Amino acid sequence: MVRALMAVIICSFIGIAIYLPWHFESHSPIIKYSDFINAVKKGNISEVAISNGELRIKDVNGETYYTFSPDVSNLIQLLLEQKVAIQTESNKPGFFFYLLIGIIITSVIGLFALWVLNRYLKKKEGNEFAKTKVINLCESMKCVTFNDVEGIDEAKEEVKEIVDFLKDPSSVNRLGGRMPKGVLLMGPPGTGKTLLARAIAGEAGTPFFSISGSDFVEMFVGVGASRVRELFREAKKNAPCIIFIDEIDAVGKNRGVGDIPGGQDERQQTLNALLVEMDGFESDDNIVVIAATNRPDVLDPALLRPGRFDRRIYVPPPDMKGRYAILKVHARNVILAKDVDLKMIAKGTPGFTGADIRNLVNEAALEAARKGKSFIEMEDFEEAKDKIVLGIERRGVVMDEEDRRIIAYHEVGHAIMAKMLPGADPVHKITIIPRGRSMGVTQQLPIDEHHVYSMEYLMNRIKILFGGRAAEEIVFGRQTTAVRDDLAKATAIATMMICQYGMSNKIGPISYQHESSSFLTGVERPLFLSEEMAALADKEINRLLKECYEATKAIIIKERALLNKVAEILLVQETLDGEEFDIIYECNRKLSGDDAALPDKCSVCNITWCEKKLAKLGLDNADNQLDPNNFESSSEATAHSSPNGR
Repeated sequence: MVRALMAVIICSFIGIAIYLPWHFESHSPIIKYSDFINAVKKGNISEVAISNGELRIKDVNGETYYTFSPDVSNLIQLLLEQKVAIQTESNKPGFFFYLLIGIIITSVIGLFALWVLNRYLKKKEGNEFAKTKVINLCESMKCVTFNDVEGIDEAKEEVKEIVDFLKDPSSVNRLGGRMPKGVLLMGPPGTGKTLLARAIAGEAGTPFFSISGSDFVEMFVGVGASRVRELFREAKKNAPCIIFIDEIDAVGKNRGVGDIPGGQDERQQTLNALLVEMDGFESDDNIVVIAATNRPDVLDPALLRPGRFDRRIYVPPPDMKGRYAILKVHARNVILAKDVDLKMIAKGTPGFTGADIRNLVNEAALEAARKGKSFIEMEDFEEAKDKIVLGIERRGVVMDEEDRRIIAYHEVGHAIMAKMLPGADPVHKITIIPRGRSMGVTQQLPIDEHHVYSMEYLMNRIKILFGGRAAEEIVFGRQTTAVRDDLAKATAIATMMICQYGMSNKIGPISYQHESSSFLTGVERPLFLSEEMAALADKEINRLLKECYEATKAIIIKERALLNKVAEILLVQETLDGEEFDIIYECNRKLSGDDAALPDKCSVCNITWCEKKLAKLGLDNADNQLDPNNFESSSEATAHSSPNGR
């Protein structure tokens, strides 16, 4: 639009510059009116043309002049007496009329020239589009191989035969088989789909056409389709090669679903061109089309049918073994301290994708550099993980003492429930330092990877979430808004147990909830067959939550002494790790007489084995000794946060 406007303006000025000199130079000389009258009286004028007071004069010699008459009526009488031929002309257009005509003519010419130029540029751009997308990964950038891709071993095995085919097509064709024309990589964001496609090209050493789905979508209808045709035409010239289309859902969405008539012409034409081109080359063309998406549910069925994308490979988030392998890959480029345990980091990052782990290593490196260290230590990884999962520390937040005590008891309530319930994930960290939107956090880490959850485990999760509310009620006798996130999570778990997993004797083994097919959307709302069943499900959810809450209150009341002790220490230390929490728990057991077999003595609880560890809490001297009689007052990694809702 801007180019068109500039072209019109430039052409208009050019037209004006050409028209004005012509307009003025085309007029005959102007003479004085008195000289004209004298010439008439002498008989030297043969013809006069009159138009709005303007006189065009022609003398006896055939020459023409211009002048202006102040009194045309008296002049006509004089001209008749001298027998001068008189002509009259209609109103002659003024200067601005000719100016407007010049602008219109030059604008039309300019727009036509611009249209011709745009068609030329579009054609040239279309011819160059595919060529600019050809990447030789081993020359233009760091060559990526399968050694750089970890954590998705099953997906790697699926695509290795594609590499063998690109290196030696006869290895497949000799038995009459054919390689899939298309491979669709599906999985959540950050799991390594693009990296895997680059590794295929790096291993095969073939040209790599890397295109995003949005590259085909343009405002003008037909541009995307022409780019698709040019891309495949260029790919055939560079065969064997790989065409990689990232985020193919941008151009391959299901046709007809939610479309506005006339509003999807460009995308549909582009998709049709892609479908035709994928049918238009055979397996002996040695071209493999690889596409990646995290929304396979929205793709058009014609795109997914056999003969186009024959093979679909799910790229899942890595397990603990995969995370450890990914950490080793990214650790090659950083300087680690000797105390860094990559296996422990992998264990403490359940749910992290490959991109998350790369970001974790980078944040740890930045944290170490910010502190002026020469290498990255374990504490830098812990700080980086907390920053990613929970947000940055907000030490500038000022809370009054009452709020701090409420949050401390709330978080310790979570921790005690996690400690007391069998099979629960152990406590990793308790903190009342505000991070992100939360004012405090109790974080749990699983001992092993969970793939199947029992009913007892899920009920324990609900009880742990209720630990904060129960502690608040027991200690302070009132309820606060710090439980907002806990209640939402507990209700979601109970709803899934009743409506999706069939964990209710009254409802039975029936699922009223459809699992979402998208990697991005959350849990769908329950779909009940009748109002009676919906009401029964509500009652069962309510019953389950109330039972868990009553059981939680009973445990917190029983462990009131431990609750007071840990909360008072947390108010001083602000952060306790899992080891420190275990020390306090064992100390409380000895003081309460629950374990007479423990050795003696230490300055706090008569246990010598924990004396050095208690120094970590600052409790090993007389000034900091705590008298227990004076205490009056959660992804796979569970973090129970207390939002700032007061």
